[in-house]
Amino acid sequence: MKKSIKILLVVFFALVVSFVCAGLALCCHVKSQLRPLAAKNSAEIVVIDKFAVNKGDTFRTVASDLKKAGLIRSEDVFYYATRLPFVIGIEEPVILKTGIYTLDSSMSTPEIILLLASGKQQAFVKVAVPEGLTTRKISVIMEKHEACKAEDFMNAVSSKTLLEKYGIHASSLDGFLYPDTYNFSLGMSAENIVSMMVDNFFDHIKKIPNFAEKKPDEFYNDLILASIVEREYRSAPEAPIMASVFKNRLSINMGLESCATIEYIITEVLGKPHPERIFYNDLKIDSPYNTYKYAGLPPTPISNPGFTALSAVAEPADTDYFYFTLTDSTAGTHTFSKNQREHEKATWAFRTKKAAGQN
Repeated sequence: MKKSIKILLVVFFALVVSFVCAGLALCCHVKSQLRPLAAKNSAEIVVIDKFAVNKGDTFRTVASDLKKAGLIRSEDVFYYATRLPFVIGIEEPVILKTGIYTLDSSMSTPEIILLLASGKQQAFVKVAVPEGLTTRKISVIMEKHEACKAEDFMNAVSSKTLLEKYGIHASSLDGFLYPDTYNFSLGMSAENIVSMMVDNFFDHIKKIPNFAEKKPDEFYNDLILASIVEREYRSAPEAPIMASVFKNRLSINMGLESCATIEYIITEVLGKPHPERIFYNDLKIDSPYNTYKYAGLPPTPISNPGFTALSAVAEPADTDYFYFTLTDSTAGTHTFSKNQREHEKATWAFRTKKAAGQN
């Protein structure tokens, strides 16, 4: 009996030692598989600046993609590390966030997991959107910089879901796409790109007194007017004066007579190239955007205005001007007039100087 017990104890301890050794071996193996494939600052580092975690990707899918890209040593170790995160010192369950990331082979598996779970994307598309562009022209810029397709951008601008989200009672988000320099995540949807631009618009509007608090109809009308001022002014100090001219005209139901609206008709409505100059026949085009033919505001914004134009319309200068004409093409400044006779005199003086080569 004693001999049998001794044999059982020997077997038991042998098994314990075997399990301990196996466990230590497994731990050593896992630890080695978690290590980076390349040393920091090594010439052998593999850099992947557009590694995508797509919607619906499983842990296995991501592990396979990482292995194929030469970023991890073991798919299985990556998978089990995400399923049992405490093994690598992560207390919370791991959820890999959709996005585009910059990864390299000097990162350990835990470092990669933490980055993919953080959602902090490191790959961006930098896009500068100038003031005063039409929505169509912005869509072309987006496609040129590979932020999103132009068609997708235009569809997003007219999305009923986004219009409802922002409480905008219009056919599109024309005018609400704030001009700025953006860092868009690679692979970002057109809807998210448009949302970022509209959010930026409303953030800036809050900084303009007497604008954000306006009633919806008045707000939208001022946005339309700002889109015209944006296309007309060249010198920032003159923007509030131009706004006063247009507001004065609106107050007596006088046509705005803005060449910018004619340019909009030609390029955006008729789809023709940008005109070098406006002809009298152009002023006769029958369109609700023709402010020479119809009094009042056009139906929608004709551009996406920036802070200067928006501020100018919110707080226009107090003037009795009804006209303005360019009188210094180099400085981009205008002469403002109270009546038709003064306006014609200023226009004639400028044309005379220009013909003489003085401006």
